[in-house]
Amino acid sequence: MIRTVCFLCGMAAAVWAQEAESGFELRSTIATGTFYSHDLTEAPRDGAPVTGGFQALLYPTWKLNSHWAVSGAIQVHSRPYFLEEFTSQGYGVKTNILNANLSYSRFWSKGSLVVRAGQLTSAFGSFLLRYDPAANPLTGVPAGYGYYGGGVAIEGLAGAQVDATVGAFDVRAQFTNSSPVNPRSVFDKDQYVNWAGGAGYTIRQGFRVGVSAYRGPYLDRQNRFYFRGEAPPRDLPSTGYGLDVQWGRGPWNVYGELAHFQMTYKAIPTFNEHTGYAEVRRVLHPRWYAAARTGYSRPLRFPGSESYEMAVGFRPTASQVLKFGYTTEHHSGDPLEHEVTIQFVTSFKAFGFAGR
Repeated sequence: MIRTVCFLCGMAAAVWAQEAESGFELRSTIATGTFYSHDLTEAPRDGAPVTGGFQALLYPTWKLNSHWAVSGAIQVHSRPYFLEEFTSQGYGVKTNILNANLSYSRFWSKGSLVVRAGQLTSAFGSFLLRYDPAANPLTGVPAGYGYYGGGVAIEGLAGAQVDATVGAFDVRAQFTNSSPVNPRSVFDKDQYVNWAGGAGYTIRQGFRVGVSAYRGPYLDRQNRFYFRGEAPPRDLPSTGYGLDVQWGRGPWNVYGELAHFQMTYKAIPTFNEHTGYAEVRRVLHPRWYAAARTGYSRPLRFPGSESYEMAVGFRPTASQVLKFGYTTEHHSGDPLEHEVTIQFVTSFKAFGFAGR
């Protein structure tokens, strides 16, 4: 995800391109989970506190030649599986096309250029590079991100993106049909051009600092937050800007992000929110690691929340990881929410064919 999970797919395709002129490859990540949460016992689910589910990510790549490729990321998951679904109705299986694009890439000794068009995830922030459960050491997502909403939704957007690197600098620019606050299908009404972008500088190997931003209309007339008497959606932009830091040395990896989101209104006060998180992982042994993440959300004029997540991971093989996770979240004025998760993740190459 280029500033997303499919950037990993695109970069993998680029590396593969250096080995073969053309061919097809399919890589997959399969995760199964067992969850314990009292949210499952309350309305609207009113069920048992324990449930299970699965998530599958499929990464097809068709290399046309040394520069052109078609790649994607398809997510299939059972409901409920993500924490956001514990407080919503419905059961079943859902499929999302997170990424499906045509790309052109060039690489030099001190730089690179990648241009892609199609379905993309947002270029905002840095977490989406680690969204895949094989790369995410914990079992949830940090404050500011959401599977269906939040400041940055994980669902894909139709658009185009350019990524470039020159020495220690990297930049990206993206134009899409809707906002990462409220992704819209190309078949939906109320689509408006949005832009997003960012830049980063690698101070030294393993230490990078980046900034990112987005802006554009975010509401649609069917949205539950589009209130009676409000201005037309095209006149209501959303703005996000953030700072991200990544550091790694030896057994340690540290990540952090700070972000500010603003959703403009005319009929009611404009909504502003500050979010942030810090995450650390330490390798304890070639097969064991421990990780923790703390985050917060501070909407102006509304109660905020804090979250704390911990996990221990065990690797039976190089392509598998078993995670034992615990999450607690506190919303101002409400009792603490707790979730225990056991997740098993397997990554593998399902199919691959390379030509000359």
